[in-house]
Amino acid sequence: MHGLGGGADLPIPASFAIAGGTAALALSFVVLLLAWRTPRFATPGGERAIPFELAAILDSRSWTLSVRVLGMVFFGFMLWPALFGPDLLNNPTFGVVYVWLWVGVVPASLLFGRFYRAVSPACTVHLVLSKAAGRQPSEGTRHYPAWLGYWPAAVGLFAFVWLELVSPQATYLGPVRTWFAFYLAAMLLGGVIFGERWLERADPFEVYSTLLAHLSPWARNDQGDLVWISPLRHLARVPGEPGLVATVAVLLGSTAYDSWRESVTWIRFVQSGGIDQTVLGTAGLLTAVTVVGVVFMAASMATGVDDGADRRRVPRQLAHSIVPIVVGYMVAHYLSFFVQVGSQTLIQISDPIGTGANLFGTADWEVNYWFSQHATLLASTKVVAIVSGHVLGVIAAHDRALEILPRRHQVAGQLPLLFTMVLYTYMGLYLLFGA
Repeated sequence: MHGLGGGADLPIPASFAIAGGTAALALSFVVLLLAWRTPRFATPGGERAIPFELAAILDSRSWTLSVRVLGMVFFGFMLWPALFGPDLLNNPTFGVVYVWLWVGVVPASLLFGRFYRAVSPACTVHLVLSKAAGRQPSEGTRHYPAWLGYWPAAVGLFAFVWLELVSPQATYLGPVRTWFAFYLAAMLLGGVIFGERWLERADPFEVYSTLLAHLSPWARNDQGDLVWISPLRHLARVPGEPGLVATVAVLLGSTAYDSWRESVTWIRFVQSGGIDQTVLGTAGLLTAVTVVGVVFMAASMATGVDDGADRRRVPRQLAHSIVPIVVGYMVAHYLSFFVQVGSQTLIQISDPIGTGANLFGTADWEVNYWFSQHATLLASTKVVAIVSGHVLGVIAAHDRALEILPRRHQVAGQLPLLFTMVLYTYMGLYLLFGA
């Protein structure tokens, strides 16, 4: 489903783009070593108060309730085509799930903060059930174990990307309905047992959105007040809990696999291998995620920590630096797909069950091919997105390294991680050019 232009639409040779991108990353690291010698994001402050009138609106009960109602209304509306619509690609369910939800959550979270949490049907139903039971949403029958961390979200994210990228049934309504039925059941049952902490650490879409929201200018201070903040300072507040490395590895590795599976090399291998395509796809996806996670962990644990320090904790302390890289990959890989198929979904949603209706007046609109018609701009945007994401990742990792590494290791100790970032940049640009 992911139609994406390859290297043919790039205005410069692939070798120049790859060499230039990796060189820019290495140069940025050298500049950081010379000009950025003390950690800046670990210190408190750096927040600006939001105008009182705006904060009063956004924090009001009526605003929160309105957003949740809109989320539930949209969810209820989408049950209509999901349950009763035609099992064809013109059913808007597929576009809403694979485009508006999975890709659209990126710009929504970057612009508005924890967007998915605000509209999540699972969160809203959990709130209603908690009030009906006469208890706070944060309360559960058991305490959420600290060792579990983000691991449930990592599993859920892998299950979703497997459905989208590997399953031969990805464009059939039955499997999509089944997946979301299990998802809602798991979220609501977990919410009853562990409270809303379960949703914050187990809901794959909420965790994904919240990680992206740490690159937004919207945050809350220690007093719970809504403030504006530097995105990189906000990013440094991602809690380094167990499973965080696995979560970002799924996000980054799945996007890399999605690029690789469209390459001529992979297609020829699948067609000539004589092995079931689902088995090969599962192995390929799992390999991509594992390689991303293992390489990052190895590089992080190779840093020069103090003797006796637990190196196993270092990767999760640095894992937040992968989030800008994920955003860069998502923009590079899905930008034209989001605009084109997203606009197509907007057309289809006016006729949700294929009866010729025009409920929202969009059925006669045309698909937006603007980026396809401006290939040079699209290609340049892709390259800039990948390189910028990696540069921001290097800045975030460098600042955290200055915070956690002893002074004698603050230069040499970062080299393994720099090598990993350069490798990610090289592979991202290589895949961008069609592998």
